Amino acid sequence: MKKHILIVEDDPIMRLGMSHFLTSQGHEVSLCTRGSEGLSTVRHGSFDLIITDLKLPGKGGLDILKKTKEVAPKTGVIIITGYAEVKGAVQAIKEGAFDYIAKPFSNEELLIAIERFFQFQKLEDEVIYLRETLKGRGSCEDLIGNSHAIKDVIDRIESVASTDIPVLIQGESGTGKELVANAIHRLSRRSRKPFIKINCAAIPENLFESELFGHEKGAFTGATDVRKGKFEFADDGTIFFDEIGDIPLSLQSKLLRVLEDNIITRLGGNTSIRVEVRSIYATSKNLKECVAAGSFRDDLFYRINVVPITISPLRERKEDIQPLIAHFIQCFKEKFNKEGLALSQFAYDTLLNYNYPGNVRELKHAIERAVVLSKDGLIELKHLPDEISGAVNGISCIKDNLSLEASVRCLERQKIIKALNDAGGKKMEAAKTLGISRKVLWRKLKEYGIN
Repeated sequence: MKKHILIVEDDPIMRLGMSHFLTSQGHEVSLCTRGSEGLSTVRHGSFDLIITDLKLPGKGGLDILKKTKEVAPKTGVIIITGYAEVKGAVQAIKEGAFDYIAKPFSNEELLIAIERFFQFQKLEDEVIYLRETLKGRGSCEDLIGNSHAIKDVIDRIESVASTDIPVLIQGESGTGKELVANAIHRLSRRSRKPFIKINCAAIPENLFESELFGHEKGAFTGATDVRKGKFEFADDGTIFFDEIGDIPLSLQSKLLRVLEDNIITRLGGNTSIRVEVRSIYATSKNLKECVAAGSFRDDLFYRINVVPITISPLRERKEDIQPLIAHFIQCFKEKFNKEGLALSQFAYDTLLNYNYPGNVRELKHAIERAVVLSKDGLIELKHLPDEISGAVNGISCIKDNLSLEASVRCLERQKIIKALNDAGGKKMEAAKTLGISRKVLWRKLKEYGIN
């Protein structure tokens, strides 16, 4: 990849020799002959690497190093030193220089030092973004289910993971589109390379281009330093566009050009940077409808919709709810140290019969909440979110998949709620209607989580 390198060297033969060699290696090179000139160039320029002699007329290499660390801390500095100046070079290393080269040196030695720095920088960038990728991830991120729909998704993942073909993951919010993207990357040949995620719905339109492609210093107000974009950080790895349907129309043609040419240009810059990434996309929107409405380019749609993977909503694959409940309970039992925790039959049947408009994400958060709130080793109906526990009022208590005990409890709960409603919330009157004591009614209210 082409880099911008500044050489600060007062010896004309050495300066021009390094310049010709590095230019022949495909780099862009700027030259300075004096320390003061180098300081000024560092203040106002933008460089990936600075190579400076330790001893210069006026200001020296240490001054350039200090100024570089002040204005562009991510820019590398390699010090050139004579044999008698090794002590000064060691001091430069302590103050932040990446390496030093002792005179006389060959072009090969120079190239090795430069490549070591860029390899180090790339590894450092990968570590930063891999940490961000892993941040907040629990141990509950497996694709779980017994339905034909989820098995078809897993089969499709296994088919495409080993290729670099674009994948478009479609499904309602909360169905697990990001889990599918994670699985594709984890099974791919790029699994040890960066996996960069970008939520297209969460980035302001005026920052989108900078976020994707990066920017040069001074590209806009507040751009005080060079910043790499997501594509550069994802080089050799995978980039995941979540909610691709929300990408601004004005940026779609630029994204399409990058996907076709594998070349980006930072905002405010003129240098072409080649990147090699695998792209995965996800959306909860119907992109065909977006194309018809004019909010999504048809050429971009055809470019990303090479292999579609559609995840059905949880209400259409009810057979997956049971293994998901077991999976999440086990996960959160371990997380919150609540071993021996059980789920009451009534709470279990309620979870099985709920429609989950929020899909798997809603079920996961409901189980997490219930595990945290549970006491005495039992998750009861009252520990579930109100929208789930309240939904029992609308279900049939004589469904085939409900046990006799669950059907009886379901009917009892509905009967109590009706009596309370008819009595205007007066518990003594409701108890009388039900033919039970007020004390028994209080116990039933607590048992069924009725507010």
